[in-house]
Amino acid sequence: MSLATDYIGQKVFIKIDRPMHSKHPKHGFVYPVNYGFVPNTVSGDNEELDAYVLGVDEPLETFSGVCVAVIHRTDDDDDKLIVVKEGTDISDEEIEKQTAFQEQWFKHILLRE
Repeated sequence: MSLATDYIGQKVFIKIDRPMHSKHPKHGFVYPVNYGFVPNTVSGDNEELDAYVLGVDEPLETFSGVCVAVIHRTDDDDDKLIVVKEGTDISDEEIEKQTAFQEQWFKHILLRE
């Protein structure tokens, strides 16, 4: 099992299982961003490592980009990678704003290099 923070600064491939504008199957909220996972990984929740893809304005099936940060949930064992196009600069405030639709329900800290 890799630590999510090992991915910061690394190029990663994301399989999108919740494309932008899709509905969460259980909770019914709509994803304003693409959301997926790093194939063949295991996270703290024994599922594949989740990722938010930010800065892309269309629904995706896959994405290759750079992990610039990790949302570390302090009340849940389910870290989330923040992945953007290579060369993209995104502020902590913008990350918080774009992920609040889901992260508002969890205590978390944003980890960077």
